Amino acid sequence: MPEASTQQDACYQQLRAQLSLGRFLPGERLKIRQLAEELGLGQMPVRAALQRLAAEGALVNVPNAGVMVPQLSVPEFDDVLGVRMLLEGEATERACLRLSAAELAELRALGRQMAQALADADAKAYLDANELFHLRLYRAAGSPSLLALIETVWLKVGPLSNRLFEHEAALGVLNQAHDDMLLALRRRDPAAARHALERDLFIAGQFLRQSCRQAQGDTGAAKASTCPSGSSE
Repeated sequence: MPEASTQQDACYQQLRAQLSLGRFLPGERLKIRQLAEELGLGQMPVRAALQRLAAEGALVNVPNAGVMVPQLSVPEFDDVLGVRMLLEGEATERACLRLSAAELAELRALGRQMAQALADADAKAYLDANELFHLRLYRAAGSPSLLALIETVWLKVGPLSNRLFEHEAALGVLNQAHDDMLLALRRRDPAAARHALERDLFIAGQFLRQSCRQAQGDTGAAKASTCPSGSSE
């Protein structure tokens, strides 16, 4: 039993990280057998991990379809974005006065990595560096409870993050707020750092909001095309 529990926990942590990093797309069906093969685990720990994530709202159980990555509606996305600004803004303010010189240097290096990834139009490299940048920053806030809340909210938007690179205009603006944030952090200016963080989330959020709206339109059109005229569905 302890070994099975350890496998379930390890599987849960891996799938949770993959969701946060956008390894799965909104609307994607997660197949237990395929995930088990990819992770080198049995199907039971994978099934348990998926149900645990569904209980957290990171996944949804769909009748006759299994477990799927949810597709946020525009109002749902707006709500999540507002919560992110509150939580991540607070973490940024706290971190601003606690960051060590080494931690600040690491954030600057990650900022350069993001800039290079955008220049190369490398979505995976950008998202990986961006996740590390924010994770390192929020850890410096010194509040495990606050960090846990942030990571839970990330589960809801991680799958959508891949859609950023569907918008060509995003490549030119995504890193601007990071530069301002780094300047504010170096000056030890919590208010300016929080403002830059909120602007960072807002800029990315406008592109992701467009993706939500587009997905809603596509879903509505697909449903309409399958409903006969006069149907009450």
